[in-house]
Amino acid sequence: MFRIKTVTQVLENLSMRGSIECESFILSDFALLCAVPLRDGCDLLDTVRQRLRAQSPD
Repeated sequence: MFRIKTVTQVLENLSMRGSIECESFILSDFALLCAVPLRDGCDLLDTVRQRLRAQSPD
């Protein structure tokens, strides 16, 4: 959960800066940098969901 919150805060801070001028490859690298922890966080949440489903009586 921490990873998702951290990346979300970074993206929100960038969106409030107005215009960001930099090379497209820098933006591409930054997008990849943000995608990795978001993917990890989502994978973690999926694992937690599966474990909770396995524990709940149907």
